[in-house]
Amino acid sequence: MLMQNKIKNVFEVLLSSLTVVALSAMAADPIAIETKNSSMVIDVHGGAWRLVHYGAKIPAADAAALAWNSGLSDNSVGTRQAAAYSVYGAKTLNHGVNKYGGLAVQHASGSLSTDPVAVKSETVLDAEGVHHVVLHSKCRMHPFMIVQHFRAMRDCDVIETWVELRHEEASSVKLSRMDSLALCLPLVANEFHVQAITGQWAAENQMTETALAKGSTITLGSRSGVRDAWENNASFMLSVGERATETSGRVIGCCLAWSGAWAMSIHRDHCDFVELRAGSDTSSGAYVLEPNRTLVLPKCMLTYSTSGKGQISRNMHRWARRWQLPAGRNIRPVLLNSWEGSYFSFTEKVLHDMMDGVKEMGGELFVLDDGWFGTGKYARNEVNCDKVGLGDWVVNPEKLPNGLTGLDAEARKRGLKFGFWVEPEMINTNSWLYEAHPEWVLREPDRPVYCGRGGSQTVLDYTNPAVRDHIFNRLDALYRDIPDLAYIKWDANAEIMNVGSAYLPRDRQANLWFDYTTGLYELLARLRGKYPQVDIQACSSGGGRLDYGFLRYADECWTSDDSDARERVFIQWGASQFYPACVLGAHVTKTPNHQTGRTVPLKFRFDVAMSGRFGFELHPKDLSEKEFTFAKKCVAAYKDIRDVVQQGDLYRLASPYGRTFASLMYVGEDRRRAVVFAWSLARGTHQDYPAPFRLQGLDPDGRYSITEINLWEKSLKHSFVDGKTVCGAALADAGLGIRLRGDYDSAVFILDLVD
Repeated sequence: MLMQNKIKNVFEVLLSSLTVVALSAMAADPIAIETKNSSMVIDVHGGAWRLVHYGAKIPAADAAALAWNSGLSDNSVGTRQAAAYSVYGAKTLNHGVNKYGGLAVQHASGSLSTDPVAVKSETVLDAEGVHHVVLHSKCRMHPFMIVQHFRAMRDCDVIETWVELRHEEASSVKLSRMDSLALCLPLVANEFHVQAITGQWAAENQMTETALAKGSTITLGSRSGVRDAWENNASFMLSVGERATETSGRVIGCCLAWSGAWAMSIHRDHCDFVELRAGSDTSSGAYVLEPNRTLVLPKCMLTYSTSGKGQISRNMHRWARRWQLPAGRNIRPVLLNSWEGSYFSFTEKVLHDMMDGVKEMGGELFVLDDGWFGTGKYARNEVNCDKVGLGDWVVNPEKLPNGLTGLDAEARKRGLKFGFWVEPEMINTNSWLYEAHPEWVLREPDRPVYCGRGGSQTVLDYTNPAVRDHIFNRLDALYRDIPDLAYIKWDANAEIMNVGSAYLPRDRQANLWFDYTTGLYELLARLRGKYPQVDIQACSSGGGRLDYGFLRYADECWTSDDSDARERVFIQWGASQFYPACVLGAHVTKTPNHQTGRTVPLKFRFDVAMSGRFGFELHPKDLSEKEFTFAKKCVAAYKDIRDVVQQGDLYRLASPYGRTFASLMYVGEDRRRAVVFAWSLARGTHQDYPAPFRLQGLDPDGRYSITEINLWEKSLKHSFVDGKTVCGAALADAGLGIRLRGDYDSAVFILDLVD
């Protein structure tokens, strides 16, 4: 038997070598994966797929001819190839094996090396405007297969890439690294900077930028397992060469579509080769993959710009609206969410009054937040707050005698749509479900169950199909009772604290980090498939779920629990680097603010919220008569401009970082209409006042009428050009002068093309 295995291994190596010879002959022409303005070029070198170019669109043959490699460097230290998928144990260009890489496998034999051999490439027929290339590789020594996908969306200059892993070894293998992206860029510059987004609860999406030194690695990641857009967002921009600005410089943008634990890294070696890695995090234990099972890794998006970071954002926004979001072209409604208006203390009368108020202001959707469920000793109310009831998705009849169905009927009477809050991944240990199924929570066999919020909240085991079936059936029953249900706020206020599953085998416990998320996606896909008309908001203690994995099934995100308009200027600015306005929930709340205690003018609160998916988080009765009248005017104005805000191209004009003011604008795709926002933060008299904002994205030959909206008092106009008509070229060069009067003043202008 041992001799037979040796003969089999020798035969496989010979077969792989023959495959490489045949492939080299037929793959003389490099493979071009092209968008409208960018291209990725891959060829075969040393028997493996090699990246020879990623950047501006150039002929593939020229890219291959000009490709830089480590053989051209005076430094022989570097061992990385410009690989299309970098693998630990692969043969390097110089000598030895790659000790880095995005894939690391312990094979059934115990061997730690994987040396992929290029087998074939194919082009897959896909949607119109998509170029889909698939690269197949096989390990020289083991029956282990790697399939790498590249989908180029021509219209938005974005390339999606992901990897499928499969093997036919004698027993299971262990994956200690399994990245979706492990791309080694050839020498393309001698200077690099990495811009990332970091933050925590109530301070999400804070921007940082760091120089990438030789021999160093910048690592981003999150190991929450649930709230994985905290600490870092799964995205970054890499300036190639001199540090890029909004409007100039070469930039690579990268974003990972994954809601579970993740890791990204950017490494620069001493030969200026750069390796980009992104994927599911396996640092807490290797993933065990059985034979003949295909493991599909998360999708990663790449985009390239020669005109700065702003174009990276516009590329990603267009990709999201057209290719990722379930209904990204739909215009989002103006809603009122009940949370900050009533918290847990509400009756049907209170909710009806809220509906009356938002209807009169011009709103379109009423959303009931937490506190409507639980029965008996586990009824959720203002006394026990967040300590009981999660998992028991049954209406509390004492609070809502007519149920959710009755609230929906009341909303319809007023011409409103209806939605409600759920937290389906979590459970309170004080609940009927926990009493019946304590084995359904994530837990380790040798330690107590750790709980978070309220001292009793923990996470259900979504690796277990029985748990997912139960939650689906409970939500399905609620959905069915409300035929006109329009909206679900899907919250998640805990992270994976107990890394153990009663469902997974003992040797598969580390699989929990990946399989929890795939189980969540399976549940979301079932619900979305049965109820495609129900919009979903991704919420996780605020902005903990701002990621494109969840946004494959959800329509928007609650950007942050911090609704302070001053803080939101920064939070939404950071989020806009990769996420479009249509997914960024932004609400007008009462003052002093619930989270910060800050008091800012109502106009400022409206002008900030209207730059995203606009809504309310208050009780309308708390507004004075003058404020209520102003609110009605602003809602009408938002409805007039929301197609441009939600579907237009974003141009960031003046960053709040390093200034006491900020400005951005949206331009419709046909360039017939634009909206300009400007906000003053806290500044001293005659200090740091803005020069005219040089507008972008307009038709230079077109003439635009300029109209200020959201005026608190008619006499308080913010520009002397209000009501005038000016050409796009002049607005781009001379700029739009806006006077901001002191702290928390703001202005909004509509620009309409005059035929």
